[in-house]
Amino acid sequence: MALIDTHCHLDVAEFDSDRAAVLARTRAAGVTGLVIPAIHRAGWPGLLALCATAADLYPALGLHPVYLDQHQDADPAALERAIADARPTAIGEIGLDYFVRELDRDRQQALFEAQLAIARAAGLPVLLHVRKAHEQVLATLKRIPVCGGIAHAFSGGSEEARRYRDLGFALGFGGMLTFERSNKLRAMAAALPVASIVLETDAPDLTVAAHQGERNSPEYLPDVLAALAQVRGEDPRRLAEQTTANAAAVLGLPVD
Repeated sequence: MALIDTHCHLDVAEFDSDRAAVLARTRAAGVTGLVIPAIHRAGWPGLLALCATAADLYPALGLHPVYLDQHQDADPAALERAIADARPTAIGEIGLDYFVRELDRDRQQALFEAQLAIARAAGLPVLLHVRKAHEQVLATLKRIPVCGGIAHAFSGGSEEARRYRDLGFALGFGGMLTFERSNKLRAMAAALPVASIVLETDAPDLTVAAHQGERNSPEYLPDVLAALAQVRGEDPRRLAEQTTANAAAVLGLPVD
């Protein structure tokens, strides 16, 4: 079964000691593509260098809202230049985070809008980070439409899911789906049209139930697939094929 991890921070320091081994195990587990989103400008060169080492690693460049104190006023212009040079798969990870209360909401909004405008001009999809801010993100996307993307680690309700889908977005499900206590999330994954679902790990964060308390890894993506198959009562091979096709379609990735 060929799977695509649509959100994996393989470039971060947590993988520095064993990145090659993690990649080898990930590929052996059937993961044929990994989308690696940026979090701040300082990480772009290393991320791009990593993705240049293999055809199955796809870069996304962006400025993550949680790292607001590391972003400079000149960074959006630098992002424009970087995507012109590198032509990444997507713009991300971008969005709004109202869960972390100390983050300035006005600065987040301005940064989000600037990056959406860049994505729109470049014709690139976006990878959304949204916590406690679905209404604000959806309203912004309506004002500054882009060519779709993925609502990463989706945790909204059915109406929010419909609105994202109407805007051309797929919904990302990861390790939290593997926990039986995630009742709301599992019910959502069971009820959604399968054409709107993509898989992710968000490694090294949000690990699967079988590795609770450990570093998450893209090699655990089959656990997410298994949980999706369980809650939907469907064949995992069919779900693997569909979610991979969904990811390829929304991100413009090659299909084997």
